Amino acid sequence: MTEKLKDKIAIITGSDSGIGQATAKAFAESGADVTITYFNDEKGADETRKLVEAAGRRAIVVQCDQRDPAQVDRVFRETEEKLGTPYILVNNAGIDSTGKQVADMPLEDWDKEIKTNLYGPFYCCQQFIRARRAAGGKGRIINVTSVHEDIPRVGSAGYDCAKGGLRNLTRTLCLELAPDRINVNNIAPGMVMTPMNQPAVEDRKIYDEQVSVIPWKRAAEPWEIAHLALYLASDDADYANGQTFTLDGGLTMAMGQGA
Repeated sequence: MTEKLKDKIAIITGSDSGIGQATAKAFAESGADVTITYFNDEKGADETRKLVEAAGRRAIVVQCDQRDPAQVDRVFRETEEKLGTPYILVNNAGIDSTGKQVADMPLEDWDKEIKTNLYGPFYCCQQFIRARRAAGGKGRIINVTSVHEDIPRVGSAGYDCAKGGLRNLTRTLCLELAPDRINVNNIAPGMVMTPMNQPAVEDRKIYDEQVSVIPWKRAAEPWEIAHLALYLASDDADYANGQTFTLDGGLTMAMGQGA
């Protein structure tokens, strides 16, 4: 345990499992209190709460569909009322693509992917910025994007566009919020052993096939992404701003090899 985030308050969206849950645990072990949000998995969110409390820190759990700005507003109001003013925002919640190509994609699918993966973080950033400015400034925003902010996939137009848009939202906020001393950075993971990669979690054959294109020949564990988030949330990363930190075992470096 460290004290890098001593008495800081963090909102971590989608912290009912995977990267979000691991980040909540890492933050609590470093001294932070945490607001945990979930969409469907209340049981997972409660498990995260127990991990935070086991580290001796406070936690609240709030159900949130981040496509709805009123629900995002409720997350921030409950955080202020029960924990205090948030100092750290981790925009982690998101959904994967349906695999449908553009010509065959129902407009509802496009709308859902863009609103969840881009509008939701935008709403959260708005609320966070207003809260931090009211508190006199400073703070940290960490947006969890993906290697697919750069690398497109067939059948993934909504996801890829949203993650690319979130990267540019990060870059814009870097400039807008520098006078407030609010740092804004991205983490772009490659393959991580989370529910978003459930087939690979459950089937070793699928796992081996997917990691074969990764130079490091394995997927990341959620705690590895969480430790990078911890660095970016701490004072150690004060000079990091507007950047994407890619954690992918070399996957993006391997794209185009053999062409």
